[in-house]
Amino acid sequence: MDDSEAAKRLQQCGPNELTEKRKTPAWMIFLGQFKNLLIIILVIAAILSIVLGEVIDAIVILVIVLFACLLGFIQEYRAERAMEALKKMAAPNASVIRNGIEEEVPACDLVPGDVVLLAMGDRVPADARLLESVNLKTEEASLTGESLAVEKSIEPLNDGASIGDRNNMVFAGTTVAYGRATAVITDTGMNTEFGKIATMLQEVEVERTPLQVNLDSVGKWISIAALGLCVVLVLIGLLRWSLEGVVIWPDKVLEMFLWGISLAIAAVPEALPAVVTISLSLGVQKLVKRHALIRKLPACETLGSTTYICSDKTGTLTQDQMTVRQVYVNGEVIDVSGGGYEPKGEFKIRDNGTVLQGNDSLQMLLKAGLLCNDSSLEKDESGWHIKGDPTEGALVVLAAKAGLERKAVADKNRRVHEIPFTSETKRMTTVNRDEEGGQTAYSKGALEVILDSCSYVYVDGRVVKIDEDFRAKTLSLARQMAENALRILGIAYKNVNDVKQENIEKDMVFAGMVGMVDPPREEVKAAIELCNGAGIRSVMITGDHKITAVAIARELGLLKNGTALSGEELDKVSDEEFEKIVETIDVYARVSPAHKLRVVEALTKRGHVVAMTGDGVNDAPALKKADIGIAMGIAGTDVTREAADMILTDDNFASIVAAVQEGRSIFDNIKKYLVYLLSCNLGEIILMATVIIFGSFLGLPTIPLIPVQILYVNLATDGFPAIALSAEPREMDVMKRKPRPRNQSVF
Repeated sequence: MDDSEAAKRLQQCGPNELTEKRKTPAWMIFLGQFKNLLIIILVIAAILSIVLGEVIDAIVILVIVLFACLLGFIQEYRAERAMEALKKMAAPNASVIRNGIEEEVPACDLVPGDVVLLAMGDRVPADARLLESVNLKTEEASLTGESLAVEKSIEPLNDGASIGDRNNMVFAGTTVAYGRATAVITDTGMNTEFGKIATMLQEVEVERTPLQVNLDSVGKWISIAALGLCVVLVLIGLLRWSLEGVVIWPDKVLEMFLWGISLAIAAVPEALPAVVTISLSLGVQKLVKRHALIRKLPACETLGSTTYICSDKTGTLTQDQMTVRQVYVNGEVIDVSGGGYEPKGEFKIRDNGTVLQGNDSLQMLLKAGLLCNDSSLEKDESGWHIKGDPTEGALVVLAAKAGLERKAVADKNRRVHEIPFTSETKRMTTVNRDEEGGQTAYSKGALEVILDSCSYVYVDGRVVKIDEDFRAKTLSLARQMAENALRILGIAYKNVNDVKQENIEKDMVFAGMVGMVDPPREEVKAAIELCNGAGIRSVMITGDHKITAVAIARELGLLKNGTALSGEELDKVSDEEFEKIVETIDVYARVSPAHKLRVVEALTKRGHVVAMTGDGVNDAPALKKADIGIAMGIAGTDVTREAADMILTDDNFASIVAAVQEGRSIFDNIKKYLVYLLSCNLGEIILMATVIIFGSFLGLPTIPLIPVQILYVNLATDGFPAIALSAEPREMDVMKRKPRPRNQSVF
């Protein structure tokens, strides 16, 4: 493509950038905070207090109003930043073939039909179809939720493949993790997958929290009731004066009017916004200690009303640390204990439970896994970490559990040659020379590929010929392991004299295979059981494959009576049908951003209060739509954090449950305050009503308290005692109750 054709297409398609809808001006967002009925009544109360000469009361009321409105303004204004964070993920420049030569151009000038060059570390500038791919892997976790780098190829795909399965495509905003490629751009700007997410993000309407709805209802009910009662009392007072022969026009009418207004001010809970804010702020401080950072104050209480927690799998329900669970050597299955990257665990033969450490076949497999490996195990103040590929890291940890340290083994077996992994060969091979000068090739990769290259197997310290029965048994066992969500790797070796590839990867000796998985967090199962007792349903929504998701869900106790649904299956269900079955589904696998949004919308229509977790850009629309969006603090993207109400600093599902406990406690304290407040105010009104109605029979004055006295009593009783109630400790049964229905009143 030449520059003139590119200019024409740029004119037709527009720049390759995300566009925003027209923003609401900041001043309109601020004024919008005054639409609340309680806020309007408080403003009127402040004005009338000034008329009555109670300037201090007026100032206090106005400060409360201003504080509440500023808080709402800041929250709404910050919500607009999610789109800005999404735009930052766009690539600034790109290498493109223009006029027959390679040029560096601004990414915003790219158009469909441009041919771009991609290399390791590049951010993909637009959606593109691969023309040439050399060992290409891309990091797509932010878009699809796929936890591992995705292998790419130029092979055509069937129509209807989900985003995570489109391996002949690369997508805007993702990163090249390995290899290089040439690709032709198919979509730019808002037509890319990132652009579609941006559109959903801007179209999602933020739902009001149950607390906001309840407080508006309470404020409206209290205000109308108080004003109505005060009007009745004023009329009764005027009637009493009239019957007593008092001249009521005009001074007495004004006096009674001011008295009625004072009583109305006393009845209206002007301290409510302040007490609610203080309760929520105290809750925020407690939640920080429990690894939950609140971005929007009402989210504290919303957590307490949650009926559904839709959680991502990788890193939230699981440890995000690939771990070998099973080893197959010497014709035996060995279970490996321990989880994560900490090198602690035992090797037990499955059939008899014998602890195994020094077996020759096991040692050979562990040594091969260490030498055909580029990753290392490291420890710092925060714990154990893998430097390099997580799959290779799992083999390093496995060997460390048996007492083999990678550096020590590698120093004695220096690498002299390497055949790197490719998506075509699906294996990696190294040649290592030991201290005596002997050379051995070590290979690892897809089981079928490794097994096909082997003519022998290492059994009981001897190398024997492989027969068809052994191959069939091994493949059958591998299928069983895969059904339990284990990722299978075959490992082989061969003594060699030269390093020619055709000689190295033939007639190898099969050392065995390993099955690995990202294991569940130990504390999550107990947290899920606590949710069940509290009437909260936990659901897994992941970009991983259905088999993996179902296996992890069963292990956690998530998948009991419900079903699992893939994104492809969800596409075949209409919105009406989905709304009917949404409460029966426990696991969603291989889903897209639109699927997550559908889940939230369907549950919301069924009356549920939904908490949605996420870490990738693909999660942002669903997080914004959910009653409470929960972003991951460690693995999450800036886009997700900006769209969320709460951020988990440890990416742990158990921290969500802890936050739910605090949320329920916050609502309890707000309810205690309201009961206390209304008791005080009702007492004042009953006193006034009794004196006005029956005072003439008891020789009492028509007005027992003047306006200044009413306002003083109100200030003294509604202030610090009520605030003290907002700091009450959590009730013991807080997680034994069912969630409060969304539309249920505070009372």
